[in-house]
Amino acid sequence: MPETLQSSDVSSKTDPSVSKQWDNETSKHDQIEDFYKIADGMKIGLLTTYRKTVGPVARSMAIAKREGPDFYFLANTHSQKFSDLEASKEVLLTFQNSSSQDWVSVTGTATTVSNNDPKIKELYTPMVSAWFGDLGDGVHNGTADDPRMAMIEVKSKYVAYWKKTVTSIGYMAEVAQAAMTGKVANTGVQRQLTEDDLQHARKGS
Repeated sequence: MPETLQSSDVSSKTDPSVSKQWDNETSKHDQIEDFYKIADGMKIGLLTTYRKTVGPVARSMAIAKREGPDFYFLANTHSQKFSDLEASKEVLLTFQNSSSQDWVSVTGTATTVSNNDPKIKELYTPMVSAWFGDLGDGVHNGTADDPRMAMIEVKSKYVAYWKKTVTSIGYMAEVAQAAMTGKVANTGVQRQLTEDDLQHARKGS
């Protein structure tokens, strides 16, 4: 049920529309597992880099693989994202499920690896070639050996995510009731994972 908004609750620390959304009850192990499940259900996200004179720049990227709390992508070295990453390694990776409203935000550091890394062959699938094309020179052919093929690893430093805890019908009912009564809708939990939490997750994965 929506929570009643009391006047004593209204501050930056106690406003229930903010502070009470954070889940401090669920174990970190379960929070990590839920993060993995939500992220694995959303194969495409927005990878945001920082570009000089412009600011944050985002583009849609298909995840090649998730390993623990970290993510791998295959990309064309000629794309602007690589010059962005030369200037700043800090990135933001975001996902949202429009059906469940679940979302994930990952702040991390990106490392780029050239075509000679054997992990590229591990991540490569024939569908990747559709985004590179075969230039007909026997070299730039969209395969794992294409010199344009590079890997981006995003090592997570901070994760925030929201998980719906009601059914779709319950979600609509909760929001409608909150809008009519002035209470705060209670449709899910918001969680955060710190750098220490993520390091522990790597050790356990």
